Amino acid sequence: MRTLHVVTHPEATHHVEGVVGGWHDSELTATGIRAAARTARALRARIPQEAAVELYSSDLRRCRQTAEPVAGLLGVHPVWDPRLREKSYGEAEGRPQAWLDRRFVPPPAAGERMDHDEGVPGAETKAALARRVHAAMDDILRGPAEHQIIVTHGGSLTFVVTAWIKFPLEAAGHAVFGAAPGSITTLHEDDHFHNRRLAALGDTRHLDPA
Repeated sequence: MRTLHVVTHPEATHHVEGVVGGWHDSELTATGIRAAARTARALRARIPQEAAVELYSSDLRRCRQTAEPVAGLLGVHPVWDPRLREKSYGEAEGRPQAWLDRRFVPPPAAGERMDHDEGVPGAETKAALARRVHAAMDDILRGPAEHQIIVTHGGSLTFVVTAWIKFPLEAAGHAVFGAAPGSITTLHEDDHFHNRRLAALGDTRHLDPA
């Protein structure tokens, strides 16, 4: 059985500073660093010592800081993949959230949502984000390891899941799989039927202090 463990990076400086994240290269806060260590220990406890493991991560600093303790505890070398980054917010990145809020054009309730222009110069559409995450997942799933770990962002998580269940992008305009920072989402594929399931979405129990 193949298992994917999808980690959303924990608290980063853009969260507490109230600025737009996206490709803005924020770093983990002290709270986030502690959460990353707890996440690494949780993954070590879940994955058998003898299992083959692969680790893939967004190349942004907050994800690298999350993946590094995981790599250390599991004895693996991370693959840094920019396709696992958060959605780019173009000119809004690193600016106060209020700056984005004043300019943001929400998608319509019906009609075109994937290629919707949100009104911010340089920002990615939902379709662009989805296509690059799906492309990364195509490559990741060619790997042979029984356990694969993916460290990414809350916004990108939706399309990790849609790629896993082979959900067509043209139907994903309303799709969202939300999870808290520092969470672990577990995806399973069985060996007999090769069915893929979402076993747990956004588990944060490992973040509770012992």
